[in-house]
Amino acid sequence: QVQLVESGGGLVQPGGSLRLSCVGSGSRFSPYAAMGWYRQAPGKQRELVATTTRGATISYTDAVKGRFTVSRDTAKNTMYLQMNNLKPEDTAVYYCKSNSWGVDYWGQGTQVTVSS
Repeated sequence: QVQLVESGGGLVQPGGSLRLSCVGSGSRFSPYAAMGWYRQAPGKQRELVATTTRGATISYTDAVKGRFTVSRDTAKNTMYLQMNNLKPEDTAVYYCKSNSWGVDYWGQGTQVTVSS
């Protein structure tokens, strides 16, 4: 069993910064598992933001390269998404995902709104 809880979302002005956190727990959760951040904007499909494996960033979607950074604190079972120079098009619900024993687990999401 895996539980993922996202936090850190909120309202920010364009050009601002925000840091999201995803805390994992449960008998089948590993802080070294492949994890990722996804987002879903209103009326759009859920899209990949970034993926990591054992704390190492694998890839970022082109829309966030140079602005977003993923990191992990394995001692705290936490994955972070540092978001800088936010744009209105970054507005979405952001979801954390972890894969354990070949099964994907999702958090409930945290809302990020970028607006003046």
